[in-house]
Amino acid sequence: MAAFRVGPLPEGALAAAAEFYARFLPAIRADLGLSDPPRDGEGDHAQHGGGGPRQLPPLQERRAPSVTGLRPAPPPRPGEDLVLIFPPAPHDHRAWRLAAVQDLAREAAPRRVNAVAGDDESAVAEALAWLEQAPGITGQLLAVDGKSGAKD
Repeated sequence: MAAFRVGPLPEGALAAAAEFYARFLPAIRADLGLSDPPRDGEGDHAQHGGGGPRQLPPLQERRAPSVTGLRPAPPPRPGEDLVLIFPPAPHDHRAWRLAAVQDLAREAAPRRVNAVAGDDESAVAEALAWLEQAPGITGQLLAVDGKSGAKD
């Protein structure tokens, strides 16, 4: 599991979020091997007109995949998972941090992306060790302190 330390960040939640998205997110996406998202108005459609609406075959011709033909995705290989380490911050930072981690986790699947917030190195190390042995946990933000480990 790789760790990416985020910070320092401004004190205000809006300024911190802006700094994260501008300065840290491109490097995190590169570490995960994710391509840049399309700019506004440049989704997966033709860029210069054309390409009418997609035509689906009639309902009776559509077939669902066979259940026996579906296989679960292989588990991530070691080293592909990522944990962001944020410095501690007031509660108003939680929403933007959690949204960023959840979006990254969805994009990087089946690799896992989680985050730990705290400055006590032993508590952060304990959270990292726990995440390492918890393969079903992804898209989570764990706040830790030195007194009792995880806070929420």
